[in-house]
Amino acid sequence: MEQGEEECTNEKVLHSLPRPPLAPPSPGVAGLQQQAQPPEAPPVVGGGVRYEEIDCLINDEVTIKGRREGTEVYMPFSWMEKYFEVYGKVVQYDGYDRFEFSHSYSKVYAQREAYRPSGVFMSFEGYNVEVRDRVKCISGVEGVPLSTQWGPQGYFYAIQIAQYGLSHFSKNLTERAPHVEVYDTAEEHNSKPNAWSVPKGCTLTTSYDKTRASTVRLFNAPENSEGISLSLGNTKDFIISFDLKFASNGSVSVVLETTEKGPPFVIHYITTSQLIAFKDRTITYGIGPRSAWTTVTRDLLTDLRKGIGLSNTKAVKATKTMPRRVVKMVLHGRGAIDNVSISTTAHMAAFFAASDWLVKNQDERGGWPIMVTRKLGEGFRPLEPGWYSAMAQGQAMSTLVRAYLLTKDETYLKAALRATGPYKVPSEKHGVKAVFMNKYDWYEEYPTTPSSFVLNGFIYSLIGLYDLAQTASERDGREAARLYAKGMESLKAMVPLYDTGSGTIYDLRHFMLGTAPNLARWDYHTTHINQLQLLASIDDSPIFRDVAKRWKSYMKGGRAKHN
Repeated sequence: MEQGEEECTNEKVLHSLPRPPLAPPSPGVAGLQQQAQPPEAPPVVGGGVRYEEIDCLINDEVTIKGRREGTEVYMPFSWMEKYFEVYGKVVQYDGYDRFEFSHSYSKVYAQREAYRPSGVFMSFEGYNVEVRDRVKCISGVEGVPLSTQWGPQGYFYAIQIAQYGLSHFSKNLTERAPHVEVYDTAEEHNSKPNAWSVPKGCTLTTSYDKTRASTVRLFNAPENSEGISLSLGNTKDFIISFDLKFASNGSVSVVLETTEKGPPFVIHYITTSQLIAFKDRTITYGIGPRSAWTTVTRDLLTDLRKGIGLSNTKAVKATKTMPRRVVKMVLHGRGAIDNVSISTTAHMAAFFAASDWLVKNQDERGGWPIMVTRKLGEGFRPLEPGWYSAMAQGQAMSTLVRAYLLTKDETYLKAALRATGPYKVPSEKHGVKAVFMNKYDWYEEYPTTPSSFVLNGFIYSLIGLYDLAQTASERDGREAARLYAKGMESLKAMVPLYDTGSGTIYDLRHFMLGTAPNLARWDYHTTHINQLQLLASIDDSPIFRDVAKRWKSYMKGGRAKHN
């Protein structure tokens, strides 16, 4: 949920402040200017408008320069922005500048329909997990993101992996079907022999594969050869997919022309477990031995940019380099290949990579241990590697339930059912359960000592329980339903504790530690609202609807009444 914050400081702001309206306001603005009037060109500052500089003393502590025009005083927006944490920028309409101001930088999503476990997950169709700078890369072996949020070495983080799966699942429901260009299949009627280049010392033949009940291409290209290549030439789409089986060590390389001057980049997928490397315009990803038939699906744009931006820090360096053309694929080693295609998107491949990772990496307690130290803040004991997160458990459940509903494969449902385990175990005994004021059960995103009671992570954990209780049989889902009911009882009682009267609070450390409140950033505030809107669509208790409405008002400067 690391959502970008927009930088709004603008040097032009001062010069635009004394001007009258520059263009007709939107229809929602009444009384400022009649719609029939044409926009007036702005007067020249210092010509038609007179002002003088004036010192502004702020809280008896600091003086800044402002401007006085009659009885009005104007202060620099660059100061206002920092002081009040508000946002604004100068934009152009019909050739005239206009200053746009907003109280918050984040957006609330409309709840399109009642939430259901088979549908879009909250507003995750707008999430792009793989482009986050705290994602080191998409693993070639596992096909899921590696996080660097709390450690530059990169580690698998179940929350991020579940979000990767849920975002692609949601995009698949909301986006149009992708364009798919098939470049080669080994079936007779689809063969394009002229597209393949087989240099001396290499062989490429077709053979019927009984395990697949289809014809495949067998290749043999020694490492010291140029390699067998397939011309691609795609300038529109950058998701490549192919079925692959190696009988030796080998590699599949994709040559990319980019917007950067110089020779093309090569993305080199090799049969090792190496994570990622970048040297001399070659980006290398290990994809494992691939000794049995598997489908390899890679986003060449993401693989390119993570390679160029590779860093030993927690953040991937930004780059503007873009692929322009997928030139060709080059094979080395001995093996078989089939069904080479390039498409606009491949959301289901990403979704099932996440779902399968969750099945494969669940431990005997039903959890996904997080193998880095997490320090939530001063006063909390650090969480040592191996801790569970209720948010990870919940979002994993939501992912696995959707995989089950799509495939009817019980493996996914059983993994989701096992994931309730840590909910029943107290935090101090390696679970995620806390109790507030000896009364209300709470499922901890960070099971700290003392408890932290993070709001958004708790609600995500409840959504996972809801998905599971709604999907499993009454008998199998009974435990999830019980945990969900207990959690909802706690939320309804405790949600007022997170309301400041002008925003929301991230957690309850001010209560647990006696420190200042940990105010929620606007992106977390909108997450809280989005979550309450979801709950209001499945629970008719008025508290969720009423609180969400009040919290929305805070985003436009609304305040609770004072005494």
